[in-house]
Parts: sequence; C-alpha cells; structure tokens
Amino acid sequence: MKKKIMTMMLAAVVAGTLAGCSGKLSNEYVTVNQYKGLEVSQVEQTEVTDEQVEQTIQTNLQATAEKVPITDRAAEMGDWVNIDFTGYLDGVAFENGSAQAQDLQLGSGGYIGASGDYAGFEEQIAGHQTGEEFNITVQFPEDYTADMAGKVADFHIVLNEIYTENIPELTDEWVQANTEDFETVDQYREDLRKQMEDQAEESVKSQLRSEVQMALFDNIEVKKYPEDVVNEQIEQMETYYTQMASMYGVELTEFIETYLQTTEDDFNAQIRETAQQTAALEQALKLIAEKHGLEPSEEEYEEKIREYAEQNGVDDVETYKEQVGEDVLRNTILAEVVTDYLVEECVQVEDSDTAQ
Repeated sequence: MKKKIMTMMLAAVVAGTLAGCSGKLSNEYVTVNQYKGLEVSQVEQTEVTDEQVEQTIQTNLQATAEKVPITDRAAEMGDWVNIDFTGYLDGVAFENGSAQAQDLQLGSGGYIGASGDYAGFEEQIAGHQTGEEFNITVQFPEDYTADMAGKVADFHIVLNEIYTENIPELTDEWVQANTEDFETVDQYREDLRKQMEDQAEESVKSQLRSEVQMALFDNIEVKKYPEDVVNEQIEQMETYYTQMASMYGVELTEFIETYLQTTEDDFNAQIRETAQQTAALEQALKLIAEKHGLEPSEEEYEEKIREYAEQNGVDDVETYKEQVGEDVLRNTILAEVVTDYLVEECVQVEDSDTAQ
C-alpha cells in the first residue's frame, strides 16, 4: 500500500518531471553519480489495431446517440433510465448516498450488484414505470469502502425517465455534422487512427520518462535537503490531498483512512519522504541543466506556460501563473526539458524476468 501511495504522490507533485549523465555533478545538496546512459526497462509501443479504431468510432457515435423516450411499458434490462435516489442506513440518510438526475443503463454493472439475499441495484429498478417512487434494498460488497463494506442499505428511487438510445451509423453526413475538419468517413477514420497512434507514442514517452526518473534517483547521493523546498512540497501535497478529500465530500483525515487506507502518521511520514525525494531530484536536474545549457529561454518558458494554460482550459496566462505558481511552472518545464534529454541518452534493456 505504501508503494501505491508514494506513486500517487510523486505523480501528483512531480507530474512527470525529472532527469539523469556519466560524469559526476555535485552541489551542497546532492551528488549525481551518473545521468547519461541510464539503464531503463525496454518499452515497446503497441500497435493500434483496426478493432481498437472501430471501438473508438462506436464510442464517438454513441456520444451523439438520439434519446428515444419509452412511455408505454416498464423499464427492462438494457434500457436507459434517469433516476433520483437517496440511500439510508437504519433509516438515516448516509453521506454521499444521494444523487439527482442520474443516467444509468440497466445491466451495465455501474451500481451495486447482487449480494447474498439481495438483488442488484439495477435489477430492482427493472419492472418499474416512469414517474414511480419506490424503495429497494441492497448489500454493499465486502471490498467496498471500509465504512460501508458489507452493510445493507435502503434506497428511495424516483424513476424520472426510461429511454433507449438510437445510435447513428458512421456516414459522410455524420462526419460532416460532428467534425470540423473532415468531409468523408475515410478522412475521419484515418485521422482517428493517427490520433490513437500519437497517444500510444506519448504513452511510451511517458513510461520512459518515469523509468528515467527512477533510474536517476538511484544514482543520487543526498548530502542534505533544502528544507524550504521540502516544506513547500509538503504544503503542495497537503493542499492536493485536501482538495481530493473535498471532492469526495470528506475531511482529509477521513480521506486518508478510508480511501488511502493508511494512518495519518504514516501519511505524514510518507509525504515528507516524497517531498525530500522531490527536492533532491530537483537539485539533480538543475545541475544537469546547468552542465548542458538546457534551461529554456524566457520566450520558451512563456510559450510553454501558455501551452499549459490552454491544456487546463485557462485563457488568462497571468491568472494561471497565480493559480499554480510561476516557480512551480518553471521547475516543471525545466524538468520536462531535462527528462527528454535523459530519455534520448538512456539505454533500454530487456527485463531479466521476461528474457527468453
């Protein structure tokens, strides 16, 4: 569990940024013993198949499906329904157990399934008519969250609507109506394949960056940690997980115990360890950037920040800088540049446990 949490924290705070060459580099905080020719596990790009392209097309077609209301019969498995529901334990509504206007396809397995003597959530909606209000009883699975595992709950259901989806066919007309740049099915399919291949390539790069980061860390000797940076990293991680907890409607302490399944003391120890690792890696990548003149120009920094802002749906770059922090953005950009340099210099080796 600790490894899983550490991975989450590194991904959240470092966000895919780090670095590594053969001669030693050193400052008052770290010594980098090697950063060129770092050995990483071999990563192969998977081929995008015709089947995968067609599956994506079907998903896109379904997103434009026409809703066809059903008013002359009860809901059946396979139908879509729109419902309001409120969950109760021993007659008391429980937290995060209510929702309004939820769309659900009966039989999709998206809600609580059958357990013991109790039918599944979706199965108990089947047979009811539009406009009905009724109660169902389900049992949460044993591998559910710690506070709800195995418990029997009642749900009050309001069935707002029953409908099916009329999924369109892929035609030139559909392409013209639902894309901006294409006129024919062939053009659309070709571009979609290219997008999927680009995504597969980016996935390989991302995995290599991660491998390089870990390899670099294994080649760092820490003399001492810059405590101001460590404390800043801890604050960022605490803020990140506090925001995550609020998304789940709980306090941070409850989120740590219920969703991360660890104690608050262990969590605090782990984020300090992660902050120290991040600070050490930051020092290492700065050394490498200085050695090889990798730091971007002011124009390159600004262009990349604009790109980040666009990716996050923020139009005002200055607002984005204030939200994230310009120092954080610059460190991330520098780390990205150094990481790409190290990926070019790394050596991919076949894992010994997969070698024939």
